[in-house]
Amino acid sequence: MGSNTTEAHPIIGNKIKKAAKSGLKVIVVDPRKIDIVKSAHRHLQIEVGSDIALMNAMMHVIIKEGLYNNQFILQHTTEFEKLKKQVERYTPEYSAEITGLSVEDIIDTAREYAKAEKSMIAYTLGITEHHCGVNNVFDIANLALLTGQIGREGTGIMPLRGQNNVQGAGDMGCLPNQLTGAVSITDDAYRSRFETAWGMEVNASIGDTQTRTFERIENGDLKALYIIGENPLLADVHMNHTRELLQKLDLLIVQDIFLTETAEYADVVLPAKSWGEVDGTYTNTDRRIQRVRKAVEAAPDTKEDWEILCELSTRLGYPMHYETSEDIWNEVRELAWELYGGISYERLESEYSVHYPCPDEQHPGTRILHVGFHDLVEGQKVSTFVPVDYTEPIERPDSEYPFTLTTGRRLESYNTHSQTRHYADGVKIRQKEETVDIHPEDAAKLGIIDGDLVEVSSRRGELQVKAKITEQVVPGLVFMSFHWSEVPTNVLTINEFDPISGTAEFKACAVQIKPVTV
Repeated sequence: MGSNTTEAHPIIGNKIKKAAKSGLKVIVVDPRKIDIVKSAHRHLQIEVGSDIALMNAMMHVIIKEGLYNNQFILQHTTEFEKLKKQVERYTPEYSAEITGLSVEDIIDTAREYAKAEKSMIAYTLGITEHHCGVNNVFDIANLALLTGQIGREGTGIMPLRGQNNVQGAGDMGCLPNQLTGAVSITDDAYRSRFETAWGMEVNASIGDTQTRTFERIENGDLKALYIIGENPLLADVHMNHTRELLQKLDLLIVQDIFLTETAEYADVVLPAKSWGEVDGTYTNTDRRIQRVRKAVEAAPDTKEDWEILCELSTRLGYPMHYETSEDIWNEVRELAWELYGGISYERLESEYSVHYPCPDEQHPGTRILHVGFHDLVEGQKVSTFVPVDYTEPIERPDSEYPFTLTTGRRLESYNTHSQTRHYADGVKIRQKEETVDIHPEDAAKLGIIDGDLVEVSSRRGELQVKAKITEQVVPGLVFMSFHWSEVPTNVLTINEFDPISGTAEFKACAVQIKPVTV
């Protein structure tokens, strides 16, 4: 669901395609006819942002036909009756009107998911980058709990992270509400471990999301911003507004490996070493911890990110000294031992990788999470259904802006293209510039042929880009990526966010398209 897997996660995509040849039944839920559809048993080409209507209808069918796992629900969940009541009105007929799918496809998908011995849901940013992204994820969890498709090999929920080591960054404490080890910063007992080790009091208040940080800049409450390895000017929605906020700051510090578009606005730029020039660990999307080793020497006058932070901390009055990245990792193992205690550098050298939780040296690591669901006795409730309602995208197409723009990624280009635009000679690149992907019917109505220059505009900005005529999209839907600074797609996207996660609604906004006359 919401994953252009073969382009955004090509290694996982290749494994899925290989498995499909061996009998895996793949159902793709996506508004576009993406490449992995070729390997799919069924393509549910839904309307952008209608995922909850689909999932609620699937649960309606599963409950109505008695396909849910009643024993699992009784033993391990709460609020089933609340969920049952919530999805009652989401008949396949009702949800077909919202999603644009056939009633038969909704019913068949519900039956196949529930009846299969093993079912798994993989999702990524096409689920989370909506104003209702958290609710989308809740509903995926509802489906898995309803059918008991969790805690066994080949089942469960597989969130495909947006980029490498996102899982590791969150686990190490980069989330504003958690400490290293993925425990809430408000947990007094857990926080005291860090206070004792560091000899200082740790603020127990939950920090700000990026969305809230930008709001504070706009309100004048925040005057200085320190950005590490991020290029929000190109990556964030409503680019013109983001530029205004960066210019409003008294001090902008950017720490990165290239002079990004954001770094060009910085007062101070701290050059960091790249992934191939450092030593440490990464955490994969499946909680697999692996070593990364220095492959090449770095450019002069660059430092590892942790070295920069330690030196800055020391100058600010809190001496922070480590000799190596292994020293830092060993502190992580000591303080967050429940997850990492048994994962030493020596073990990673001999075993290549270990899955956390791994609390001690004798523990084998945890390949499959939530196996404990099936080991519990009746009465040990461990999870709660969270019923949610469908809400349509914030900005719908109208007579002035008749198209829906959805954004995503293309195979060779990564995020804001800071790294991948530096192509080596001889590397074959399928797409070397941005396009707006538009259906042949829409192109014909506008008098556009493939390769024509067009103007795409929204209520927030406009840009010029070449048209690519393709049946990957349906009439009324257009697609662009955000990789090329020459075509800054995020001048168009809407400044609306999920109220819980702060994630922006990148996946739906209304645009107008006009041919450019030369």
